[in-house]
Amino acid sequence: MRLQDKTAFVTGGGSGIGRAATERFAAEGATVVAADVDYEAAVETAETVDGDVFAHELDVRDFEAFDDAIGATADDHGLDIVLNNAGIMHDPTPMEDLGRDALDRLIDINVKGVWNGCAAALPRLKSQGSGSVINTASLAGVIGSPRLSAYSMTKGAVVNVTRSLAAEVGSDGVRVNAVCPGVTETPMPKSGRSDEEWEEMASRMAAEYPLGRLGRPEDVANAMLFLASDEAAWVTGQALVVDGGFSCA
Repeated sequence: MRLQDKTAFVTGGGSGIGRAATERFAAEGATVVAADVDYEAAVETAETVDGDVFAHELDVRDFEAFDDAIGATADDHGLDIVLNNAGIMHDPTPMEDLGRDALDRLIDINVKGVWNGCAAALPRLKSQGSGSVINTASLAGVIGSPRLSAYSMTKGAVVNVTRSLAAEVGSDGVRVNAVCPGVTETPMPKSGRSDEEWEEMASRMAAEYPLGRLGRPEDVANAMLFLASDEAAWVTGQALVVDGGFSCA
């Protein structure tokens, strides 16, 4: 049990990678608080995942709410792992055609949401002299992606704040890392597409990956589990790419 007696706080825990991470962490002995802006989805996660899993409603854009949620988790269960996973993307769009409201929302959730999670968690983790923060970035934040410039910008910001914070809080015993998935079969890339459209698109994209398929949520969750565990005790400031070889093809 790699996370026995540890507590993890997971944002975006209601679906996709967040739910898969909640499942993996709980299977390895952690108490998990699955937070999501969609409270019903968080409750479904808590009710269907085996182990000690609790649902919490949270909009990551709201720092005070985030701080309260982290504080309540620490008070009730302790706090060892914070996975800032909640995020959104936009449809492929030329830069000049992306609306300002869409841009602001991307920054608020993908960048400020991660910032809020770190700002809420780090004082508590530093005070106890231990902890692991994991931020979900993206392959698009490492190599960029055409027509996804705003999304790539926000995820590049996540990679670099991860590196900065790792250097800042390492002496306090806290590790900070990012995971950078390639295209993963979650509700986010499927949004707005019929099953038939998604299957055609997924088949086309999978052919570009050396391993011949898109990612599955559990592929990314396994990488997150490693970073959360004591096996990664000397790993910090890293952007771990989990992309089926796409970036080397």
